[in-house]
Amino acid sequence: MGSAHAKSLIDHIPGATLTAVSDVAEERLGWATEQLPTPIKTYLDPKELMRSGEVDAVLIATPHYDHPTLAMEAFQYGLHVLIEKPAGVYTKAVRQMNEAASKAKQSGLVFGIMYNQRTHPLYRKLRELIQAGELGQIRRTNWIITNWYRSQSYYDSGGWRATWQGEGGGVLLNQDPHQLDLWQWTTGMMPTRVRAFCSFGKNRNIEVEDDVTAYVEYENGATGVFVTSVGEAPGTNRFEISGDNGKIVIEDDQLTFWRLRVSEPEFNATYKGGFGQPECWKCEIPVESGSGSQHKGVLSNFTNAILYGEELIAPGEEGIYGLTISNAMHLSSWTDGWVELPIDEEEYLKRLNERIEQSTFVKKSGAQTTLDVSGTH
Repeated sequence: MGSAHAKSLIDHIPGATLTAVSDVAEERLGWATEQLPTPIKTYLDPKELMRSGEVDAVLIATPHYDHPTLAMEAFQYGLHVLIEKPAGVYTKAVRQMNEAASKAKQSGLVFGIMYNQRTHPLYRKLRELIQAGELGQIRRTNWIITNWYRSQSYYDSGGWRATWQGEGGGVLLNQDPHQLDLWQWTTGMMPTRVRAFCSFGKNRNIEVEDDVTAYVEYENGATGVFVTSVGEAPGTNRFEISGDNGKIVIEDDQLTFWRLRVSEPEFNATYKGGFGQPECWKCEIPVESGSGSQHKGVLSNFTNAILYGEELIAPGEEGIYGLTISNAMHLSSWTDGWVELPIDEEEYLKRLNERIEQSTFVKKSGAQTTLDVSGTH
């Protein structure tokens, strides 16, 4: 992703200039020298880049554990920060990052996260409808997101991938941060407790989760189900939200509102005919075509937030919400029980470290391969 972002900064982001890159792998710096126009400075040590005086802002696109650490380093050097998803691996580190960001904002620094799916017209429209009260009180949420297909060769492309020590998780931490963010961002609700069933290495030769089914409960009594996998083909991406006034479904790049003419609570209180049900209209909601501005949109927005004070699409502090849900799903599976939110951060970190220390997993290939990320989300 760092390579893709570098090219975007050069070609597509007005107001932003790429002046330096850092990578711990010398061959990647060689790629930068060959593929990116000069003069761009290269650094093996990210701290050296941060204190170089060459940059005003940094975009952090590294393995997940480093996101909070590098962000806090950047704040210390007075730099604006945009981090890739997820915000981190465990909420304790992300909370510390958010505290550092809060202090940095007092000095005018901007902190964002690459939640590019927030630019998608479908999810922006869904959020707008829910916030406007069109759906009424939410009763149930269901998201089946099994079209994150990943082959074994994907996991073999890097020694850090799909390990507790290198990545800190699997599908929940690598692919699903977008859906876990959108789940709470569009509905405006965080679960109060979670019961999850994670399968570790079920369909791929990895030690982290590759298949998950989770059940959540909300403060207003609503419930939700989240199903995800990297091993199904063809996969499904269907998000359904039911409320007092009907249901909204996002699937196959369409948003459909099954709207009740009379709300269910009102119909239930007044109808005396036994087997009837509220009249329902199928409404195809007009939504702007395309998938939105995506990564480039977030980069432009971040740039404009620094230069002109534009409101962020995805404030960095909000990265903790989706991560809290995925941490709760992991912890529920590890303890084989319910997990209340907010989670016990110390307990989570303890159990994560146990998995790192007790790991006997050996990857067949630890060779680093840079994959083409075009077409990914």
